[in-house]
Amino acid sequence: MRFLIFTVSLFLATTVYANDHNINKSGFLSKKLSVSALSKIDNPEEKIILIYNHGQNTFDGASNSCTDYGQIRNQGSLVGERINGKEIMVYNLCTHKIKGDMPLKWWISKDKPYVGKTKIDKRVEANLQLVKQLNSLGVPKNQIFVTGHSCGGLTTLLFFSRHPNEAAGGIAYMQACFGQLTKQYKVKKLGADKALEKFKKKRPGPYKVREKFNDEIKNLKVPLLAFTHPKDNYEGLLSDWLEDIPGMKRIVISDDFKINGKKCKKKGKNQTDPIKKGHNMDQGTCFQYYNSEIKNYIKSRI
Repeated sequence: MRFLIFTVSLFLATTVYANDHNINKSGFLSKKLSVSALSKIDNPEEKIILIYNHGQNTFDGASNSCTDYGQIRNQGSLVGERINGKEIMVYNLCTHKIKGDMPLKWWISKDKPYVGKTKIDKRVEANLQLVKQLNSLGVPKNQIFVTGHSCGGLTTLLFFSRHPNEAAGGIAYMQACFGQLTKQYKVKKLGADKALEKFKKKRPGPYKVREKFNDEIKNLKVPLLAFTHPKDNYEGLLSDWLEDIPGMKRIVISDDFKINGKKCKKKGKNQTDPIKKGHNMDQGTCFQYYNSEIKNYIKSRI
């Protein structure tokens, strides 16, 4: 039982809290965070669409839940805002039921190559399919943005490394999907290189997949916006390489649990809790301080 608990903990990339009331369907968000299905879009040429990709509980497995009110609240705060006369809409893309082609034993194997498509690969494809659907409904490519948190942030970065001309731009929040690398491998104490060597020795298969993804992202040609936090236990101290990508704008949110001097709190449907994890800093209501930065980025791309 102790081994099982340890193994499962390796996969956690974003915790979805049941008491925050989960949102388990895809669709357009309202200001009040209700979700309506995609059918048609009135005056599509006058809309800016932000596709939101949630985090996930396992690297490759299916999940019972998509996102929660606390995780998506800041996306909802952008709904209805206007840029150059065009209205922002946010589409919550639920891909939690997708699973990759390799079982759990691949993660804990000594050096077994990944065969097939990972869940992240399939999520990138799901975004491409949605972008094409939005195009068919009349939304121009230069008014569609892909965004995401944690594994959804990694999905965002990979989308533009593979499909640079299919959408206007992307915003990644706390990109990560390979467990709590910063914490587990003591990056702060050992430094990035030594910590990653330990990860490589312990989990050679996942190390190689992460390296492959990062190598793809390093060749990005589309200017993107990325948010990270040094106290993020996942990739918080392993994200400096993003700044070496031409056109990438990386914003380090803060060095504590405050933004612009205000403590961050995550607001669920019926409760408000203090943010105590760096990985969740983009979900605190104080993160809306960056809405102007986000809107300026969008404006620069449409």
